[in-house]
Amino acid sequence: MSLKEQLTADMKEAMKNKEKDRLAVIRMVRGAIRQQEIDGQKELGEDDVIAVISKEVKMRRDSIEEFQKGGREDLVEKTQAEIDVLMPYLPAQLSEEEVKELVKAAVEQTGAATPKDMGKVMGVLMPKVKGRADGKMVNNIVKSFLQG
Repeated sequence: MSLKEQLTADMKEAMKNKEKDRLAVIRMVRGAIRQQEIDGQKELGEDDVIAVISKEVKMRRDSIEEFQKGGREDLVEKTQAEIDVLMPYLPAQLSEEEVKELVKAAVEQTGAATPKDMGKVMGVLMPKVKGRADGKMVNNIVKSFLQG
């Protein structure tokens, strides 16, 4: 079953079970996928759907930081609940140790030594971690490898 079919099935299940919050999140992500298809004038494949879901999760993680700065714990909880609905649709997430191993290999492969070489490392690394790790965590790990 493709991710889009899974989302449709889960949407129907959420409707039957009257899970309003889950239903709203699934509808939102299906809408984002549909909008992407309309904008690109093509049907999205699995990787593209994962990219859309990853983008939605990233937007929510960024929002959580802002809500925490503003002391809005109610919105933090609501946004975290939305992330919890979306995470099962993404591939298994890499641990920090697994990302460090991939970063180490990418640094050795590119011969990067200074923070100026970060683009080279990220270019090699991102296809391997796309949708499987938080981009901010990957960025911080690469910075730490290139600074010390």
